[in-house]
Amino acid sequence: MTRYAKQVLDLINQSNGHMTAEQIFLELKKTQPKVVQATIYNNLNSLCQEGLIRKLSLEGSPDRYDTIRKHDHLVCRTCGALSDITFHDITMDLEKQLGEAIMSYDLKVFYLCPKCRGKR
Repeated sequence: MTRYAKQVLDLINQSNGHMTAEQIFLELKKTQPKVVQATIYNNLNSLCQEGLIRKLSLEGSPDRYDTIRKHDHLVCRTCGALSDITFHDITMDLEKQLGEAIMSYDLKVFYLCPKCRGKR
C-alpha cells in the first residue's frame, strides 16, 4: 500500500461523515501539499477494488467514501444528508436465507431528515 493510500484509508476510517474525493483531497493537502487530485482518485479506486473502503453513489451528488464496517444508510430525499444506521435484523435474516455470511451489500433508505421535516 502506498503512503498516500494509507493516509486516504486513515482519513476515511477516522471520519465521522462520508467524505467526497474533494474533501479527502483538501484534507490530505494540509499535510501533503504536493498531492494532486489524480493521486486521490487513483488511491480511492484501488482501495475500493481491494475491498478496504466502499464507494457510495447517490444520484445528483458526488460519490462519497465510507468504511467497510457493515452498516446501512439513511438518505434525505430533500437535502441529500447521509447518515449511518444498522438494521441487524435484516442482515441476520438475509444471512439466514442465504445460509452463509454476507460479504457486503449497500442498502439506502430514503426519508426526510429532521431539519427538512422542520421546514415543512
